[in-house]
Amino acid sequence: MESWKLIQKRIEDTSELIEIADESLRPDLENEISAIENEVSRREFDILLSGPYDQGNALLTINSGAGGTEAMDWTAMLERLYLRWAEKHGYQSEILDFTEGEEAGIKSITIAINGSYAYGYLKAEKGVHRLVRLSPFDAAHRRHTSFAQVEILPEASSDDPDVQINPEDLRIDIFKSSGAGGQNVQKNATAIRITHLPTGLVVSCQNERSQIQNRENAMRVLRSRLLEIKLEEQEKQIAVLRGEFTKNEWGSQIRSYVLHPYQMVKDHRTEYETGNTQSVLDGDIDKFIEAFLRAQKISDVPK
Repeated sequence: MESWKLIQKRIEDTSELIEIADESLRPDLENEISAIENEVSRREFDILLSGPYDQGNALLTINSGAGGTEAMDWTAMLERLYLRWAEKHGYQSEILDFTEGEEAGIKSITIAINGSYAYGYLKAEKGVHRLVRLSPFDAAHRRHTSFAQVEILPEASSDDPDVQINPEDLRIDIFKSSGAGGQNVQKNATAIRITHLPTGLVVSCQNERSQIQNRENAMRVLRSRLLEIKLEEQEKQIAVLRGEFTKNEWGSQIRSYVLHPYQMVKDHRTEYETGNTQSVLDGDIDKFIEAFLRAQKISDVPK
């Protein structure tokens, strides 16, 4: 409420100034009106993020899919995309787990994105992302298609009543972190693998040199995955009642990034597209996020 009251005060002050201002103040007033309109638009968009976890942090995991080295390089490109997006929005990023590709790129990475509404925005990115380009790893320079799966989890706090973890349900394994060799290889066993026996969920963290820190990070991921299972079950029950339930699988990509033979990024859920592929790969994905969230809000309205 306080943020809306501040906007209302700015509108009242600007209106009063317009009544007494001369032509010399016109540029300043136009800039202020534009700023107010942008702020109102942003606040209205925030209303779309009304889920119970939308205002909190997010855990982002990218897994390479079909495509071998090409897919692992695509995973590294997506990591750069999301880190740049987070930086532009003032979010703090923390890499919790990282597995290098065999020859290049990244096999899997988990990043904590911390900041207000991080999960609310990033949940639009969940799904399979498809890249089409001339492969730099192909001696014949042929066109390749590769895939990566993006998972977005709401971060569950340790005291979240929706996530109850019995210590007796956990199996914890300690092992040496894998690395690129040389000084990067951990000589001590600091990596943590936690298995949640009732669900079979397995999470691991090996990015930190501290065993304690890796264990805390692994528990953060486990809590979030258990929360996701509960939320998906609730959504499934609602969708079944509406007769709209469809299973989310690898085969259904949400977005295609085509770099050859033409330049285009297209979201298959909303049909929103742009030809400025470099801008998107540099983290400019707000229009895709907004289009999805607005479409989702419309679909949530009971028929």
